[in-house]
Amino acid sequence: METQLLREENPFPDDGVLKLNLGNIYDVYAELVSKITDEPHSLQMEWNYYKDGKAWLCKNTFRKKTVMWLSVWSDCFKVSFFFTEKSKSGIEELKIAPTIKESFLKSKNIGKLIPLVISIKGMSQIDDVLKIIEFKKSIK
Repeated sequence: METQLLREENPFPDDGVLKLNLGNIYDVYAELVSKITDEPHSLQMEWNYYKDGKAWLCKNTFRKKTVMWLSVWSDCFKVSFFFTEKSKSGIEELKIAPTIKESFLKSKNIGKLIPLVISIKGMSQIDDVLKIIEFKKSIK
């Protein structure tokens, strides 16, 4: 069963802490970070400890818009996006893995937002994440 990591306020999740916690999937994390922070995606990453959830989360923004959240788990890292009912059909039209679309359509709303959560365990998942990032950035 997956367990969320980075639950203590200290230490800050720098590269050393992330390598230790992510183990053999740290390279996948590093590749994703390299891609999302460079052109054309240009996301800013900001790690914060959230006392309400008692965990470190990485907020990824483009200009002032929150695009996705990243969290570290025992066997993966997760990226989470939140969409409105209005943007739901856009996800269905993306050329991404059918399993992502299926889990998105089955997910329960959190207030007015629909979560799309992907557990990242391999390099093959990065392209789908990048497509979703570009879609999220394009939404007004």
